[in-house]
Amino acid sequence: MKTINVERVVLVAVLLVTGAGWMGRVAAQPPAVPQPVPRDVLPELLTEVRGLRAAMEQMASAGPRVQLFASRLQLQENRINNLIRRLDTVRDRIDEAQREMTRLQAEEKQLEAAIAEHKASNKPEDQEEGNMATLLIGGVRSKIASAKAIVDRHTAEEAQLASDLTAEQGRWIDINRRLDELEQALSRK
Repeated sequence: MKTINVERVVLVAVLLVTGAGWMGRVAAQPPAVPQPVPRDVLPELLTEVRGLRAAMEQMASAGPRVQLFASRLQLQENRINNLIRRLDTVRDRIDEAQREMTRLQAEEKQLEAAIAEHKASNKPEDQEEGNMATLLIGGVRSKIASAKAIVDRHTAEEAQLASDLTAEQGRWIDINRRLDELEQALSRK
């Protein structure tokens, strides 16, 4: 029994020494040298690598440009929406001022009719009412002039806002066009 164990130990030792020697030999060998690539393929590979690099750089720069244009487009849309709201408000004020001016003009006509009617009368109370209407018509006429000034001011503001809106819409169209061009350039790649 002891001989079998000794034989096993010797066998294992020999295998270990042989394996270690073989491993040392493999580790000591120089690494395999890659086979040289034929010369006619290298220029093509360099061209391809340069093309890939240019495409990667273009794609990398396109992301921020798209974000910038999208942000500008959104800002422009906000400006346009604000101008539209302001324009609607001014138009409402114009309508309100015109209604007031129309009401005052109707009141002025009533007072003029009352003045004409009461001045033709010989009754003292009619004469008194005519004088009262004469006093009131001055105040109504000044209110009409004030309402007309308000209408004129709001009309000028409306014209300016409409002009500003047209300019902002032009900028929006330009930004949108540039985004479309960028999208087309990216889809061609």
